[in-house]
Amino acid sequence: MNSRVRVWLNRTYAENVFFMDQLRRNPDGRPVEIHATHGDPDSPVLAAADTAEPEPEGLSPAGYVEYALDQCARRGIDVFVPRLHQEVLAAHRAEFAEIGTALLAPPPESVAVFRDKVVAYEAVRSIGVPVPPWWRVRTADELVAAVEELEAGGDRACFKPAAGAGGVGFRTVTRSPFSLGHLSGFPSSHVPLHLVVAALRAAEEPVDWLVMPRLEEPEVSVDCLTGPDDRARMAVGRTKRGRRRGFTLHERWLGPARHIAEAFRLHHLSNLQFRMYGDRPVLMDVNTRPAGGLHQLSLCGLNAPWAALRLALGDDPGELVPPYLGQDYAVVSGPRALRPVSLPQQRTEGSGATGPAAPPAAQAPGPAAGAPA
Repeated sequence: MNSRVRVWLNRTYAENVFFMDQLRRNPDGRPVEIHATHGDPDSPVLAAADTAEPEPEGLSPAGYVEYALDQCARRGIDVFVPRLHQEVLAAHRAEFAEIGTALLAPPPESVAVFRDKVVAYEAVRSIGVPVPPWWRVRTADELVAAVEELEAGGDRACFKPAAGAGGVGFRTVTRSPFSLGHLSGFPSSHVPLHLVVAALRAAEEPVDWLVMPRLEEPEVSVDCLTGPDDRARMAVGRTKRGRRRGFTLHERWLGPARHIAEAFRLHHLSNLQFRMYGDRPVLMDVNTRPAGGLHQLSLCGLNAPWAALRLALGDDPGELVPPYLGQDYAVVSGPRALRPVSLPQQRTEGSGATGPAAPPAAQAPGPAAGAPA
């Protein structure tokens, strides 16, 4: 198990520089080489990788499969961790296996269930996992009806796209008129209902939103590792209450997460998010990919990316239980290098002078560089 393993991450989140760090710092001492592709030339994952290149734009899903197969064959990829086009790529798992590449992704039908939040909520509720009440809305009238029903029950209403990730498009509805209060401080996710209604009535096409009660903290994000035998090897909760973060192994969170991961065959790494509705936890969202905060499990003694890689290569890591939970913590950002710019010289801002670009080593670190995971 000391031979080199070659890994590819395609168009992934910037936070996955920490995923890459953990692969290289694996406890087995196995050499790992990482290839990264991205549509953004300034994504830090490109600089953190051993080899990197821009992704072609405008490819259809089928065209992207051909591109991915060619990448894996030419670069000798052992494990491919897809984010972009995860579902369609997973449908071609056998073709990747033929060229010696394992996919670190669930089956396509599992990804499809959680692509649409309404489908996901209905599916999860059918196996007995609590979910919040929800309304699918496409028009202003449907939005107003859903908000009024929630408010009549004493809840605050919020909405988000029925399909989406990362909290993009999430807003909390208020009845407050727009005022200078909305323009002070940092931008808020709170929007006056009448402005949303006006925007919907002026829109040329319907929206596809999920309206639901605003759920309360704590938020618990459960990272799971599930094998191709549908058995979870790991379930650890990361708690969030304001700035404070921590870990939990309480079954009120882990039990439902394991049940979903195993019932829906969320093979390899998945992330399930829960919040409180009244006095009980309910499912908020399911990600069929590694979470951006997965590296935080290193604070309780786990290297989940490496365990997932072993599992993808057919080397079962066994049950993963944190050896300790550690103290509560806060998340802070830090600088990461970018790939060198294409221009031979860079202008020093404010000085009007030009000077040589930063040394390549400072801009494109090798495998040992980067912040701790």
